[in-house]
Amino acid sequence: MASSRDDHPLEYLDTAHGVDQLTDALSGVTELAIDTEGASFHRFVDRIYLLQLSTRDRSAIVDPLPIGKPAGLGHLIEDVKVEKVFHDADYDLRLLRQDYGWQVRNVFDTRIAAQLTGLRAFGLAALLERYFDVKLDKQYQRADWSQRPLTKGMLDYASQDTRWLLELRDRLHDELSQLGRMHWAREEFGRLEAIRWEADDQNMGFLKMKGARDLNRRELAILGQVVAWRDVVAGELDRATFRVMSNETLFSIARQQPRTREALGAIKGMPRGILEHRGGELLEAVERGLAMTDADLPRFPRSPRWERDPDFDDRLMRVKAVRDSTAEKLGLDPGVLCSRDRLETVSRMNPHSLEELLTIPGLRGWQVELLGDDFLRAVAGKVTPTAAAESLEPPATIASGTADQSSKADSEPAPDVAAQTPTADAVPTANDVALSPEPDPKSASGGESDSPYRDA
Repeated sequence: MASSRDDHPLEYLDTAHGVDQLTDALSGVTELAIDTEGASFHRFVDRIYLLQLSTRDRSAIVDPLPIGKPAGLGHLIEDVKVEKVFHDADYDLRLLRQDYGWQVRNVFDTRIAAQLTGLRAFGLAALLERYFDVKLDKQYQRADWSQRPLTKGMLDYASQDTRWLLELRDRLHDELSQLGRMHWAREEFGRLEAIRWEADDQNMGFLKMKGARDLNRRELAILGQVVAWRDVVAGELDRATFRVMSNETLFSIARQQPRTREALGAIKGMPRGILEHRGGELLEAVERGLAMTDADLPRFPRSPRWERDPDFDDRLMRVKAVRDSTAEKLGLDPGVLCSRDRLETVSRMNPHSLEELLTIPGLRGWQVELLGDDFLRAVAGKVTPTAAAESLEPPATIASGTADQSSKADSEPAPDVAAQTPTADAVPTANDVALSPEPDPKSASGGESDSPYRDA
């Protein structure tokens, strides 16, 4: 049942003096719950619009818009002696580093912790209801946190993201310790400390869009031009790109190659405001794509070439069987235990020792500890995947809900962050750091929601 944690006095701080007083009051704390609110669903360039903080007995919301960078608070948040507790820390850490230059160390992520206990419904709302019988109001999930003034309801909603995190951390820490998995979590948390956004080649980002590989090179050239045009307009309006024009409409333009306003207006999803006020600009972008010489047409970067290996598929099947069998014994989602891409890398590299396994990009030490010997036997074709899995006890009773299939009902808006491909020497990215449940083959991939263009 809900405890006095729900009765925290809430402080809203929008002056430098107020934040300095809070920072002084928090000196000496050893743990701090943190969350941020951005507005990527509404704005072109995301930034921190709210910073929520909680200790065991107080909660505060810092409004950085009238203050700027709260430097004193940064010293506390960067203090390695203070454990910072987040739920799904990835995006928060990126924003804190992007906006303020803060590198946060000594992190505890309750989402990762929940996944490692075996829970399938690991969104914050599901966890708070499971452990504290607290039901979060989802009314403001898509709220525009850049707007001012903020309503009391919005502030109350934002405060719930940290009020319970320290108690939730305690519960999950205890469960992981009982399961002998706390060192798994510590390794995952450590990888979060270096996370940041890397500079991307904005001119070629359109090649990463879903469906781009279905276009020919001329269509890709037009897509690149209209995507660049959309970015300019979205930046001028400070509006999320999909609120200017949907990806689906951009792809239709690339395929149909309209050269008149009439042809442009006939394209499904074309916003009337765009057609009336900026249709000429859009047609010019199409013409730039059509005028590009064949030699300059965009092409996809070449994928790494692997020598043909007739035994690869068999090795992958055996390695995957090791992973799946062990995951079942532990009550874990197979993708949390070890992702498909890492299974493929293990199978391609065909390692012969644990030391070789430890050199595989993204493969964790705890995964090698748990799966390494059986992986080596599997790639060698010596045994079926039983040794590691059968030696493990079934999940403890505290994880009795690990087979919970309610994760879809617990879905939360995903951060608007582009997926990146991890490399051996790269700064950890979202895909490399976060644990990834195996995709449900029955679930449809969601597309961008369309929204009418509003005249500026």
